[in-house]
Amino acid sequence: MTRLVVGLGNPGPQYEWTPHNVGFHALDELARRSRLIFEAPAVLGPAMASIPCVLARDTRRDALLVKPMTFMNLSGTAVAPLARSLGVPPEQVLAVFDDLDLAPGALRIRPHGGSGGHNGVRSMVQMLGSDHFPRLRIGVGRPRTDAARHVLTQLTGDARVVAEISVAHAADFLAAWLDEPESLEKLMTRFHSRWKDLGPDGG
Repeated sequence: MTRLVVGLGNPGPQYEWTPHNVGFHALDELARRSRLIFEAPAVLGPAMASIPCVLARDTRRDALLVKPMTFMNLSGTAVAPLARSLGVPPEQVLAVFDDLDLAPGALRIRPHGGSGGHNGVRSMVQMLGSDHFPRLRIGVGRPRTDAARHVLTQLTGDARVVAEISVAHAADFLAAWLDEPESLEKLMTRFHSRWKDLGPDGG
């Protein structure tokens, strides 16, 4: 069965390497490793042409890497019609996104759950009609001041390095989720153990 890996972010070069776009960059890294390219959804057929996303086809794994080309709070308007057109149930849609409640460098896997206040995840839950999809949260830290400004400010210096390392670790998990016949619970155990010493809070 086809699986979707959905990276959440905002389209446009002005948002590259902002905290809100680490989901995009995790997919970029996974695509780079597998030598995949992102294309318009029309490559799947004319009926898909109007879906606002770009995708990379991983035929070996029977998977699509998907980046919604809506803004963050409308992510579900790209993910839901794609999943429904392909007959992909929510349980086979994995979302990757930034999390203010995790310290920079920390990563967490969850099998399902609420939005946690994340607008992109909220949109996916609403449009899919379910919160039973796995997700990988990449910590970006919560600032003392304006959270909206924080997630849309480009990362520089050490913060950029930490984000790049987090993205590489995220790509490791995404590849494992697509490659291995293990249950998600086993992957959670393996990767949480691997990541336990990452990040200021033990990540």
